[in-house]
Formats: sequence, C-alpha cells, structure tokens
Amino acid sequence: MSGAPPPVPPPPARVEPRRPPVATTSDGRRRSQIDTARARLAIGAGAFGLLFLALAGRVVDVTLLSAGQPRIVAPPQAVIAEEPRVERASITDRNGVLLAASLPTAALYANPREIADPAEAARKLATVLHDLDPALLAPRLESDRQFVYIRRHLTPREQDAVNRLGIPGVHFQRAERRVYPQGRAAVHVLGGTDVDGNGIAGVERAFDARLRAEVGTPLRLSLDIRVQHVLREALDRAIARFEAIGGAGVVMDVDTGEVLAMVSLPDYDAAETATAPAEARFNRITVGVYEPGSTFKILSTAMALDLGTVRLTSGFDASRPITYGRFTISDFRGKNRWLSVPEIFAYSSNIGTARMVLEVGVPRHRAFLERLGMTRRLGIELPETALPLAPGPRQWREINTMTIAFGHGISVTPLHVATATAAMVNGGILRTPTILARDSASPPPGERVIRAETSATIRRLMRLTVTHGSGKGADVPGYFVGGKTGTAQKVGANGRYLRDARISSFTGIFPAHAPRYVVYLMIDEPKPQRDTHGYATGGWVAAPAAKEVIERIGPLLGIVPEPETETIRAALAITLPGQAPPVRPAAPAATQRQAALGVPERRVAAQ
Repeated sequence: MSGAPPPVPPPPARVEPRRPPVATTSDGRRRSQIDTARARLAIGAGAFGLLFLALAGRVVDVTLLSAGQPRIVAPPQAVIAEEPRVERASITDRNGVLLAASLPTAALYANPREIADPAEAARKLATVLHDLDPALLAPRLESDRQFVYIRRHLTPREQDAVNRLGIPGVHFQRAERRVYPQGRAAVHVLGGTDVDGNGIAGVERAFDARLRAEVGTPLRLSLDIRVQHVLREALDRAIARFEAIGGAGVVMDVDTGEVLAMVSLPDYDAAETATAPAEARFNRITVGVYEPGSTFKILSTAMALDLGTVRLTSGFDASRPITYGRFTISDFRGKNRWLSVPEIFAYSSNIGTARMVLEVGVPRHRAFLERLGMTRRLGIELPETALPLAPGPRQWREINTMTIAFGHGISVTPLHVATATAAMVNGGILRTPTILARDSASPPPGERVIRAETSATIRRLMRLTVTHGSGKGADVPGYFVGGKTGTAQKVGANGRYLRDARISSFTGIFPAHAPRYVVYLMIDEPKPQRDTHGYATGGWVAAPAAKEVIERIGPLLGIVPEPETETIRAALAITLPGQAPPVRPAAPAATQRQAALGVPERRVAAQ
C-alpha cells in the first residue's frame, strides 16, 4: 500500500474578479441631473464673479482714478407727440401777438347705410350734442347717401361723449377750425374764412394763397393790437355819447404808411364773418365814401402854398358869402372880415378857402388831387376798397373846385384822408398805406407831392388849429397835437343833402413839430347834446375822442410828453396879423441837413 502513488490533490477553486453592480436606469437619470446642476451653478458663479469684478473696477475708477472730475449727464429726451398739421398759417400783429390761428378739430359725420335705427341714433346723439334736433336729424340719417355731416367742429369732450355712445355708422373726420383770440378787435382787417377754411374777407382773403403755402411762417401785420383796443374803446364811447349810428378810426405811421389800428363800428366777432349782418361787415375806413368836410382844407392850403399862388401873409375877403349861380358858400360862425391864410385855416373859413383855391385854377387843382390818389382806389392790401366819387374831367368846373376846396362835392374814404394827411406833414412824401409790417428804419420810396418847406408850414397851421381854432378839444399836454376838424352833411339816396345827418371828423398828428402818427376819427350821424350846447360838429364830437386816443397810445408807442422848449416853440410858431415874427434859434448842423433833405427832426423815446 506504501507503494501506491500519493493521491492527487484537487485543483484550487477559481476565484472570479468582483464587478460593481450594474446601475439601473433611474440611477443614471439622477446622476445626469446632478451633473447638469453642477454645470449651471458653475456658470452662474462665473457670471456673478464677472459682475462683481466689473462693479469693483467701476468703484476703483470712480473713487481713485476719476475722483473730483464732474460728469455731464445728458438729460433724458422727452417723447413729444407730433401735433396734427394745420393747413393755414397764423396771423400776428407787429409785436407777435396772435390774431388768428387754426386748430385741429374733429368733424362728425354718418353713413346712413350703416345705421340700423336712424331715430334711435338721432335721439342718442342729441343727448350729448344738445344743439341737435332729433326730429331734423333722423330723416337725414334715413337717406341713401353714404356721407351726411352731423357737426363740423367737436370739442375733445364732445368727441369722447359721442364715441362712448358706440353708434354703428357714426364716424369722425379730421377738421380744422379758424379761431381769433382777440374777438372783435381788428375784425375788418382780418376778415374771415368759410366752413371749408377758404378766406372770404379781409387779410384772410387777400393772402389766402400765402397763408396756405407758408403754414409754418406767421403773417405779420402792421397792426398794434394795443392801439387797436384803445381806438375802438374811444370810438365806442363817442358813438354812445352822441347817439350815433357808427364810427371809424385809423392810426397810421406818417413815414412808412403802416396802419397801426383800423376800426369800424358797428363790428362783429371774427368767428361769425359768414353770418354777420351787412351793416356790421361794412368797413367804413376803406369802403365807406363820405364828404370829408373841412379836413380837406389841409390839402387845399398845402396846394396853394406849394404852387406859390398864396403866401402865409396873403389874405382874402371873408366878410360876406360867395354867390355862384344857385349856390351860396358861407362860413359856420364866420368872422365876417378879411382873413389871413393862417386865420382861414385855423377858423376853418369856407369862403376864404374857396377864394384861395380859385387862385390855383381848376386844371391844377384837379391834377393835385389826382396825384394824392383822391380819384382812385388806394392800393392797401385789402380786397374791400372803394372808388372815390368825384366829378369827371369834363364835369369838373369852377364851382366844383370851389366846393371841393373845403371838402364838399367829393366823397372819399377815411383812409384817403389819413394817407394824404401823412404826406402833408412827413416832409411831402406820399406813400401807399399798408397793413403789413415794414422796417421803420428804411421806409419805402414814395412820391414827392409838396416841398419840405410847405410840409413844415402845414404842421404849424395844424398846431395853430388846436391851440387857437376849432380843434382845441384834441390838445394833449406834452404831445403838441396838430389837427383839423371836419363837419359835412350826408347825401341821401336822392342825391340831396340830409338836413340832420352829418359826418363829424378830426384828423390829427402828434407831435406836431416832428410828426410820428396820424390819428383820424369819424362819427357817423352824431346827435347834438345839451352839454355841447346843441352842437355835433367835429370840434365837439371827434376832437375829444382823438384826445383820448392820443394820450393813451402815446406811452404805448414810446413817445413821452415833453416840455415846450425854445426849439419846439420856434418850430411851431406862426405869425398872425398884428404879431411880430418869432425869432428862430439856429438849428444844429445835423438838423439843418435833415431840413435840406426834407426829413423832419424827431425827439422820440426808444420803443
């Protein structure tokens, strides 16, 4: 047994390597989410890190690098809504005060084909637009038309109220409304527009194309609305006091021809141009033609002096009336004696003026008035102008010259009188009147109608009328007013003079030694009053109204009252019979040069 081979041991058992357990599907998804979250946290941390790094850099820059250096920060830009465009330019006075402007509005219209119940729609609209009559509106909404205007201009509140009604077939349309902030002031100058925005009168009509073409540029007029208000108030008071039917007035720059104020009463609100009565729309300044009365003696005297047919020392017999055929020329409260030329002017002698103009002769008299524009329309920029009523060349005879010499037998507009007066006192230059603002430093060229020496004489005569004649009621201390009164009977429809209907007027200048402005006022059919001793002449009616205007507008126009110096006294002095001629002081060299050129000396406060 010992020899038996030893038993073979069994082979060792094989040990398999240990493997990790296989992950399930849910475990893999969880691990993926964890990895994603970690990545996001890393990105977020990096972003915050960059942000804090930028903040730290900014802090270092502000506190260390740029300390003490101010920074200019641009203001935030406001967002402004674009205003609706209008189709008509505004109008201003010479100082930029708004006289007329266009405002965007809404128009209300309907399409009757879209309205289910016209009666109900009309009833609803009447609840918010109280001026609508449902009974009249409903039939219009029942028509077969596609467009029916309901209201032209709605306020924003009315538009909102209509919109809230929610009526199908009722729509809004963009519209435009012309407004006049000054109301009645300057209404005859401004005129007005129709419902479609077309100019129908005044400046609105004359400059219709300009107002449409240059919407962004206001049209600047020569008017001064302050002077306009003063003139209107003075006229209104005079009309009320003397129970007149109307009146008119104008203020004009004697050197440029600019009209600073133009008033005609009665008037109306500018927004009612299309519906105003004809009497209110009638512009007495440019359309009304009247016999100018004694204000025409300014022209007659200037003509005779300028042509050399008379001198200041000349005189004429005014002791008795002039009889010429069936006509008799007499004086109102005449002196009944021989009168010198200054006396004829100051005392307003019809007899003396007629004899004086006869020395000139018919042809030269008519030619002189034609040069002054007394037989043609004035060229002012208004469509409403009238042609004077004057005898034709063949009908103009000696009797016409005699009566026209003192303002009878010819009818012109008040603007004709004011324009001619300006030429008589500004050195003798006739300029076309204008309602557009001009540069006062460079007046437009005009036509010389009388010599500068004659113009200076007329200024003295006009001052004499206010200090010693019929114009005493117009004097204003410190303004040295000059002027001439006028009273003329009105002509009736049958061509005959009306017994108790007259035109009382006054044309004045100030200051007389260096005129700046002409002031003309006319009262239509004033009634005599007890406190005027039964008179309703120009001296009692128009002259005091002119005084009120001058003393109120003088300061507004920069003209201050001044004491009467030797220079002023000499410039206005005039010799009457029995008086010694005044001693005139030597004028400075500059003034002598001005006189040689026909430029009047001035003393005017800065405007």
